[in-house]
Amino acid sequence: MKRIYLLLTLCCALTACKQNKVEFTFSPTEPKAGESVKFTNNSTSGEEWEWTFGDGLTSTIKAPSHVFKQPGKYIVTLKVDKKKAWMASKEITVYDTIPTFVCDDDSVFHIYKDYTFTANVYNPYNYEVKFCWYLPVSNALLLPYAEITDTTMTNSTLHLYFTRPVEDAGLGLEVILNGDTTYIQKYFDVYDRATNSVLIRTPEYDLRQRIFGSRAEGAFVDFTASPLLDEEQDTLQTYNGYTFRLSELADIFEGIEGFHIASRKIYYRWDGLWVANIDGANPVQIDSLECLAMTLDTKDSRIYWANENGVWYMPFVGSDNNKFVTTPVQLNKITDVSRLAADNESRYLYD
Repeated sequence: MKRIYLLLTLCCALTACKQNKVEFTFSPTEPKAGESVKFTNNSTSGEEWEWTFGDGLTSTIKAPSHVFKQPGKYIVTLKVDKKKAWMASKEITVYDTIPTFVCDDDSVFHIYKDYTFTANVYNPYNYEVKFCWYLPVSNALLLPYAEITDTTMTNSTLHLYFTRPVEDAGLGLEVILNGDTTYIQKYFDVYDRATNSVLIRTPEYDLRQRIFGSRAEGAFVDFTASPLLDEEQDTLQTYNGYTFRLSELADIFEGIEGFHIASRKIYYRWDGLWVANIDGANPVQIDSLECLAMTLDTKDSRIYWANENGVWYMPFVGSDNNKFVTTPVQLNKITDVSRLAADNESRYLYD
């Protein structure tokens, strides 16, 4: 009986020792001042936790996060269930903060895609801070590889898009904090990307302008692009298996000069540019200037047209009364346009 009692006592003691192991880790292992440090509690038992971080602050959360405001060495201690024997301590080195900047989406950079860069500056005492961004430029021509999409380069954030594919495009940021100046420069590889296009016929050239969401790359001559449609491109249309001819619409749309049909709407040239329901109801004028050419991009649901000031576009009209709420956007200032066509093949610049 005495032997059984001793064995039970020994087992209980061993179990207690195993349950009372106190351990913790932290991440990142080399934090900077102002950076959140996550502490992971690996203790094998306990119901109450007492953390001291060495900077005068404490926590009773099992696995807390903590921000050290100053660089230096700190002793972090974890005590379990308020028992001195159940305690572990580690030294953590917090490094000085250096200003930097990050991008909201920096996995791969492409031309004509919006990016936001944000400066990260540790400033716990609210000192005066100034920012100045420097766009990447060509060393030979001093031409920027990017354009900003807001009005200033002196904010803590910068909105831009890259205009050309390039290796090692250097974006710079100067930070002046409490009289101290820090200059940061980061380098990015910027890649071309596929996109739809609009083909533009002028007396001299057939041009192609690539479309990137809300903006477009400059028009350029490209003899590999799909040819423009023939001269009857906006006088003969097939919709829902029926062929419409300009002469057949003359009774409904007097003076009509050309048309396109999509989504039960007819867009037509006559004394400017108009849209109406396919049965002719609810005509609404989109542009009062003479429409020199027009085309529809059914892939991106846009209408493109040319007047004396250049080429314009807007989304398809969706309401029954054809009252459009979007403002037409000018694509370019190319004049003397005689034909337009949507090139729905996703092409790269050098295809």
